[in-house]
Amino acid sequence: MTASDAELWRCSVCGYVHHGPAAPECCPVCGSGAGDFAPHVEQPTAPAASVGKWRCLNCSYIHAGSEPPDLCPVCAAAKDRFEPIAAQPPAAGGGDFTGRLVVIGAGIAGISAIEAFRNTTSGGTATLVSREGDLPYYRLNLTRYLAGEIPETDLPIHPEGWFADQNVDLKLGADVAEIRLEEQCICLRDNTILPYDKLIVAMGAHPFMPPIPGAVREGMISVRTVRDAKWILEFLQPGMRCVVIGGGLLGLETAGALGARKADVTLLENYEWLMPRQLNRRAGEILQSHVEQLGVAVRNNARTRELLGDERVAGVELEDGETIPADLVIVATGIRPNSHLARRVGLVVNKGIVVDNQLTSSHPGVYAAGDVAEHQGVLYGNWAASQFQGSIAGMNAAGGSARFGGIPRSNTLKVLGLDLLSIGQFEPEDGSFQVIEAQQGEAYYRFVFRDEHLVGSVLVGDTSPAGPVKAAIEARTDFSGILLAGISAEAFADELCG
Repeated sequence: MTASDAELWRCSVCGYVHHGPAAPECCPVCGSGAGDFAPHVEQPTAPAASVGKWRCLNCSYIHAGSEPPDLCPVCAAAKDRFEPIAAQPPAAGGGDFTGRLVVIGAGIAGISAIEAFRNTTSGGTATLVSREGDLPYYRLNLTRYLAGEIPETDLPIHPEGWFADQNVDLKLGADVAEIRLEEQCICLRDNTILPYDKLIVAMGAHPFMPPIPGAVREGMISVRTVRDAKWILEFLQPGMRCVVIGGGLLGLETAGALGARKADVTLLENYEWLMPRQLNRRAGEILQSHVEQLGVAVRNNARTRELLGDERVAGVELEDGETIPADLVIVATGIRPNSHLARRVGLVVNKGIVVDNQLTSSHPGVYAAGDVAEHQGVLYGNWAASQFQGSIAGMNAAGGSARFGGIPRSNTLKVLGLDLLSIGQFEPEDGSFQVIEAQQGEAYYRFVFRDEHLVGSVLVGDTSPAGPVKAAIEARTDFSGILLAGISAEAFADELCG
């Protein structure tokens, strides 16, 4: 498809799909410019009046103001890791909703849905139902709170008064017992009935607990909520022996936070290197070296057989027979969608609630977004995707016609102070792939090509080429000329940043 033939345009940053003869000047979901849109197989907006918002290049958090914040409130990225974006135009359609919206779940997907709904329409009623008793907060900041980098008062996304100002009825500590599709209402555990005309299910996910013998002993926990973090802080003592099971992002951040509290920390990863789903071996080894320099002991190929102890945990026995003493064990082995209510009521659920490009479930008027939603077979399970999906669901609940076209399976992260990018197919499958890579200290560049097109990349330490890398993969740019010239990975990175 040529650009002149296109009627659909997808934002390569957030997956928003625009319908019109040309790409919009500004994405209504994430604020990206027209250059981040590409023709998509499936009315231009007016130019933005001014630049008044900033997007974090690490986590996609959007900050409103004339200047970027000194630190990102979500991932702690520095001020120079923000890029300016234009003010968001109104969503396509919508604006005249007069019904009742109910959003289940107050994580970033639910909050983004409420924000987009109220940015699209001031009409109707909006109710946000949260199972937790605390104000909706940045879940990614829990490990920073654990580490003592921020106080508890910095966790909430919005102050309590914001919800009243936006005409949103916030129900805290409200557990949903049932969704009644035919009656168009939800029932809370206390038998409160909340009727709706549009429903957004953003119930998130829960920690996956592997079937480890002894997991019921006191001193074993996962980190998913503010209450979990508070419990750990009350339990933790300097010098306490802590074992973190799981070498993914949450496990790494948790181990680093415990180390900052002067605990004796061992991190167990059952694979050969850290973050194997996001990093190749060399990048994982660089990350491990960085983590170990922070005082965290890392054990690879470490598979847990049992948690030892009587009423309280006393150690972790590995499958090779070794025992690691432990006073506290934190399990960080992934998440599973909270899809039980949707499955029980008859919505189509696979790994998550199955949604279409408008994030509508199998029942009209019911949307799903965030960790609980499955779009085209993909459960994203990350903060940025949840934010974008929530925004699109909120627009559509208000009567809009926004579409989600998927986003690249990329991870731009700051892990314990080390910048990382992982995108696309970073491991070659056969001889048709070409790899160029280089390392300079903690800076590591890896670019993977197939048929002279960039198809994947891993960057460690220096992620300045992240934007051009994403754009080149999306646009299927032909690099045959410079590849034939034998360009080095460092020179290719410079070429991209141009």
